[in-house]
Amino acid sequence: MNYKIDSKFIKDISFEIPSAEIFTFLDKEISQYTVKCDIKSNRFKKNIIEVSTILKLIPSVNLKRKILAEINMSALVQLEGDLNDKEALEKVILVDVPSDIYPFLYETFIFLFSKSGIENINIEKNVDFKKLYQENKKNI
Repeated sequence: MNYKIDSKFIKDISFEIPSAEIFTFLDKEISQYTVKCDIKSNRFKKNIIEVSTILKLIPSVNLKRKILAEINMSALVQLEGDLNDKEALEKVILVDVPSDIYPFLYETFIFLFSKSGIENINIEKNVDFKKLYQENKKNI
């Protein structure tokens, strides 16, 4: 199945450092967050699908002072080929499109932290969406 990203846009950004106290402890506590990447899709038109790649920080349960950091980047993707080929469609949605848009998503996420005075955020610059897809298929 062939695809073309017609457009991409930031659908939602949630970024909140609720207080000065949280900001001052963030350098020490940022390691208690994990990075999570979710992918969702919706059919927009017959051969166009919206693929949303969501990058967020999840605080550990015992963390008292928490920030909110989440970006949802959507891409409108034009599909060519057999739209009933479920496996090919899953690969485009869960591997190909997120792989294409992740570099921009990553840069935007890091930009938010750097402009907030937080330089030591450690987020994977590259995500192997193919590996994640294959691991999820094994677990089903």
